[in-house]
Amino acid sequence: MSCANATETSTAVRWGVIGLGFFGEVHAETLARMPGIELAALCTRRPDRLAEVADRFGVSRRYTDYRQLLDDPGVHVVSVTTHVDDHCPIAVDALASGKHVLLEKPMAATLADCDRILEAAAGAQGMFMVGHICRFDPRVVLAKQAIQRGQIGRIVSMHARRNLSKTIGRMVLDKISALLGDGIHDADLMLWFTGAKPVHVYAQEVHPGSCRYPDAGWAMFRLDNDAVGVVESVWHLPETTPYQIDARMEVIGTEGALYINCGQAGLEIHGADGARLPDTLYWPKMFGGRFGVLQQELRYFADCVASGRRPDWVTPQESRDAVALIAAAVESAQSGQVVRL
Repeated sequence: MSCANATETSTAVRWGVIGLGFFGEVHAETLARMPGIELAALCTRRPDRLAEVADRFGVSRRYTDYRQLLDDPGVHVVSVTTHVDDHCPIAVDALASGKHVLLEKPMAATLADCDRILEAAAGAQGMFMVGHICRFDPRVVLAKQAIQRGQIGRIVSMHARRNLSKTIGRMVLDKISALLGDGIHDADLMLWFTGAKPVHVYAQEVHPGSCRYPDAGWAMFRLDNDAVGVVESVWHLPETTPYQIDARMEVIGTEGALYINCGQAGLEIHGADGARLPDTLYWPKMFGGRFGVLQQELRYFADCVASGRRPDWVTPQESRDAVALIAAAVESAQSGQVVRL
């Protein structure tokens, strides 16, 4: 997974962030404190938001049009952290500009847009990677290594749940469905763990809330190695749930099993307003900065840029495959039929 360290170079990797919603801000805050990286530019269509975030991190290059940022020769890398519906045009333009591009997952909202991005990446001068952050989680990486060593034999069954509270659901479900927003994490990991291709999928979605997209989705799929996988994503837990996210996976093989628990963060805070299990691994805030798995993902991409090596921990085709599986699941949920891939 390692590429040459960007901190060994005399020139910092100069990074811009396009899109300053919650996760764009987390990207910016993480990048601002990383050795060998300079947070060089920010972009959002909202001038007030742009000023707020840029002032906080002392960023002078400020853009309300992403095309102007892409024209800036002082920026080497861009994070694209916009709404998923905007991923395709921005990623394609960024790749055409010669920038290195880290595109947040999911790759795009449709397979047609994924294919446009794949084509642009294949002919681009810059590096390209989709930010499947779970592949950088040490618990997931250790599981992957155990699978590669044959410790659980051939995988026959996988089940994952990745559930959130109604509070977060109401904030997000007008933008993306639970299956595409979070189920794609586990779909990607299951394909990664097995190295297999999906044959068919059957899914159901439930829509108890009032937002645009369903609050809950379950997808069961068969792989060409004869394993089965079940992805559960429900953004309808009680508002009082203590979990930042209830994320767990079971993988059963012919010779053993493994269990990944990303919901238990190792810290419980019991206050007057109840119990809370804060994030301690993905992007926790400590000593005035962000640390954790996101930082490792960003470091990996920066090191690949610095060394001139194409990222292979997450490939563009793998990112497209994960979208294809979830798209088929959504089609199945809407039609009530099994969908073949």
